[in-house]
Amino acid sequence: MLFSLMQLIGGIILSLGRIPQIMQIAKTKSVKDLSLNSYLLILLGISLMEAYAISLAAAGVGMAFLITNTLSLCIVLVVVVLIFRYRHR
Repeated sequence: MLFSLMQLIGGIILSLGRIPQIMQIAKTKSVKDLSLNSYLLILLGISLMEAYAISLAAAGVGMAFLITNTLSLCIVLVVVVLIFRYRHR
């Protein structure tokens, strides 16, 4: 139980750590210093981990991992969408 709680808190902190980047993009409408390739690789890695997290949750374990991984996937997806939206401004 303790490790699930630690994973949940750590995963939320890691996921929310990208929120300032999203706020900066929204404020400046600029992504010129962000690497699309880097974020696409991160998105791919998190997507692969999401498949694993779903399989763990289906087996009755790893719900904290599924929650935090899904949160991270959504936040990184937002960054990628913003990069595509603002990359030619």
